[in-house]
Amino acid sequence: MGRWEPNARERLERAALDLFTERGYDRTTVAEIAERAGLTKRTFFRYFADKREVLFGGQEELTRLFSEGIAGSPTGATPFEAVSGALAAVAAVFTGERLALARQRQPVVAANTDLLERELLKRAKLVAGMHDALAARGVGEPTVTVAAELGCLAFGTAFHRWIEEGNRREFGALAVEALDELRTATATLG
Repeated sequence: MGRWEPNARERLERAALDLFTERGYDRTTVAEIAERAGLTKRTFFRYFADKREVLFGGQEELTRLFSEGIAGSPTGATPFEAVSGALAAVAAVFTGERLALARQRQPVVAANTDLLERELLKRAKLVAGMHDALAARGVGEPTVTVAAELGCLAFGTAFHRWIEEGNRREFGALAVEALDELRTATATLG
């Protein structure tokens, strides 16, 4: 492969996931990732701050999509409807092409405490993004906090169902289902 092909980011991501799977996250270096991708370390650092970010790249895009989905909900939409709009907006990212990478990524994250901590930080930022977008729509406390947390819980539930082996359903349908289940569950808290 040529060094300057336009898909360098994707090549680095695939190389990193392959190496993390083969050797483990801790035993893989940036130099090895770049070499496997047919690129240089310098190119790696154009796309990622460190090797951990290969697994968490795109967080800003998700946060933006969540916020835009909430902001784009119709006037008068309930917080649940606005969160549903956010989940629909992020569904565009979770395509069939991304599924294999997501399935490969999850065991790598689950096997490393530092990566699990980074995953929790990512979750907190997604919740904060939804919180801020809902608050901008005039949703007050504690509803804004509950809606943002439930939105993130629905997102996480849908994601884990989406990456399960044998799953054939699209992320968007799984997200709607998860949010509906949470809506029903909260009604029974009583």
